[in-house]
Formats: sequence, structure tokens, C-alpha cells
Amino acid sequence: MPVVNWFKRHLVVIAGLLTLGYLLLPNIVVTVFSFNKPKGRFNYAWQQFSTDAWQDPCGVAGMCDSLSLSLQIAIWATLGATLLGTMIAFALVRYRFRARGAVNSLIFLPMAMPEVVMAASLLTLFLNLGAQLGFWTILIAHIMFCLSFVVVAVKARVLSMDPRLEQAAQDLYAGPVQTFLRVTLPIAAPGIAAGAMLAFALSFDDFIITNFNAGSTVTFPMFVWGSAQRGTPVQINVIGTAMFLVAVLLVLTSMVIGNRRNKQKA
Repeated sequence: MPVVNWFKRHLVVIAGLLTLGYLLLPNIVVTVFSFNKPKGRFNYAWQQFSTDAWQDPCGVAGMCDSLSLSLQIAIWATLGATLLGTMIAFALVRYRFRARGAVNSLIFLPMAMPEVVMAASLLTLFLNLGAQLGFWTILIAHIMFCLSFVVVAVKARVLSMDPRLEQAAQDLYAGPVQTFLRVTLPIAAPGIAAGAMLAFALSFDDFIITNFNAGSTVTFPMFVWGSAQRGTPVQINVIGTAMFLVAVLLVLTSMVIGNRRNKQKA
């Protein structure tokens, strides 16, 4: 039958679209309820279309302050984790040293370890050091657990690099710094960018490790969790929708840039 044959030919595409739709369903719900005007404290049932929350996204006390704090931590954690992770990835791929295998194995521990274990361990460390819990302890904790993801992303890119390109640059009398800046770094840039974006998303979204090491500091995920106990303001949906749209815009921009580069190479 024609319908059955068509379905068989496009089964993979249909399954992929259904999976993508399932993954995007929570984002669609968040976006729809960002235009809701609830009658009670909880924004769980559709009542009336309204743009009030979009016109005043900071109308809830303390929400934008916690959002600003989360963005600051995420940016600094991304910079720190990306810088350290990139250097570690190059060291693991390009150099041979003692305990290299052990370091490779330890890199995966934060990714495989439950967050509550790492959170409790970091809290114990900070308390033993007498550190005051707050912005800096959160930042250090975020850099530590984001580091592994950056290393894995950059390491995969460095492993795929052709060393003959760097050798060719050296044959053309390029110095080590010039070779790194003009050959090595541009080739490794996609892996570094992927690691940085992953680190930013993980840092901004983290709750468990942050909750253990925050003290009286309140980040945006902690604010959302606390609000859920008293009533969920619509502005939380607004911020979530805005973050989702920014992420989609970044992905589309990277796709356009990649397609243009491929066309130029062709």
C-alpha cells in the first residue's frame, strides 16, 4: 500500500519529529502560561490571556536580583571553566606525563557522580576551610563541576585536529604563538564554544550544588524553588521563555554561520 510504504520510508524522520516535539512540549507550556493571568497564587491553570507579566517582568520582589546574580555566576563560571578546561584538554591530548591515565579517569568523576554527593563534599571542604558561604563558594563549586564538561568537549575537538596543519605553519616560519593563534585556536574554536555554552547552561540551571553552598545567597533556580512553595508568579514563565528564545537564537545563528562557511569552502 502507498501509505504504508511512505510511512516506512519516513519512519526515522517521523520518530525524530515526535521526539523533538516531546522535548519541546515543556517549553511550549511555559511560553503559553507566560501570557496567563491567574486568579490565585499558582499559575497552573489557564484563566485569561494577558501581557501584564511581559510588560513588568521584574514585578516580583527579588526575582530580577536573583536572575542577575545567576547570570553573573554563570558568566564567570563559564570563563573560568572554559579557560582551565581548554588547557587541561590540550595537555591531556598533546603531552605524555605520569598519571595521565588517572587524570583522564578523574575528569569523568564529576559527570558520573550524583550532584548531591559533590554538593555535600564541597560544603564539607568550605566549612573545614572556614570559608563564608555565598557568591564565591557558589562560583568555585560551579567552575569545578563545569570543568569536566568543557574538557570533554574540547578534548574531542583536539583529538580530531590534523597535526600536519600546525607543522605546515611551522614550516612557513610561524612561531609557536602565531601558530596557536592562527591555526590551532581557530580549529579548536567550535569545541571551545560548545564547552562554554554547555558550562553556561549547567551553571545557570544548577540548583542542588548551589543550594548546599549558597548560604543566604539566592540564585534564580533557588528563587523559583522557593516561589513554588508560596505561589508561582507568571514572571518566572516570562524569564524562562526569554531564556529559551535566546538559546534558540544562538543555535540558529551558529547554524547560519556554519552554512556560510561551508558554502565558502565549497
